[in-house]
Amino acid sequence: MPSLFNKLFGGKEEKQSSALPAAETKAPRPQPVHVSDADFQEKVLNSDKLAIVDLWAEWCNPCHLIAPIIEDLAVEYDGRVFVAKLDVDHNPNTLARFGIMGIPTVLFIKNGREVDRIVGAQSYVAFANKVEKWIDA
Repeated sequence: MPSLFNKLFGGKEEKQSSALPAAETKAPRPQPVHVSDADFQEKVLNSDKLAIVDLWAEWCNPCHLIAPIIEDLAVEYDGRVFVAKLDVDHNPNTLARFGIMGIPTVLFIKNGREVDRIVGAQSYVAFANKVEKWIDA
């Protein structure tokens, strides 16, 4: 639709671009996948990659401290590891299965079995070191 100025005074009609700005066309940042007791076997234990599973709860402050680290791992190792989050308040079977006594706990699972874990808030380096240890093992 021509602008009022162009209607009154003439001039070229401006065409609006349907393309999104460059910042909006970027691929979305990889995020951890939310898993549950129901799909844990399929998504985590049957994964052909190293799986990193963050066991967390909404009320857990240390869980919120490591959440950005878990997200950064999903970005850094995109396509090479499977990064997941499991809300412990809604998924008690997985907690019992792995003998989880406190959160945050991050499980490292390879070929359907737990190979390592980190309990409590740690640095990015601590998590990355575990990933590097197990990713090609």
